[in-house]
Amino acid sequence: MPGREELPSTLKRSSKKAQRTWIATHDSAVEQYGEGERAHRTAFAALKHTHEKVGDHWEEKDEKGPSDPRAKRGGAAARRGEGETYGGVDVEGNTKDELMQRARKLDVRGRSKMTKHELAKAIARKQG
Repeated sequence: MPGREELPSTLKRSSKKAQRTWIATHDSAVEQYGEGERAHRTAFAALKHTHEKVGDHWEEKDEKGPSDPRAKRGGAAARRGEGETYGGVDVEGNTKDELMQRARKLDVRGRSKMTKHELAKAIARKQG
């Protein structure tokens, strides 16, 4: 199975459910679009609806749904890069206070003056 062979390192450190979600979507996308970047983007887009990147792995979200404005748009608009994305941080499913707590744990400087979206970007940068 191509997806299992190409599993990103963050997913190797994640739950079996996260791995299954990414692999199944990736393999289906490979059949539809062919191997490459589009298959990877499609797999991550599906994963972000059920999981959130926390540190160096993915954790299941409390509620399913898009994680950022780009995921909300989906389709051609998302492929064109329209809308913000936050590297797997679920800006839509977390409150500003929840993001502030995560930023505090990651020692994000200037967090007290940041907006919710700025916090999500800063967390994504810290998580690499």
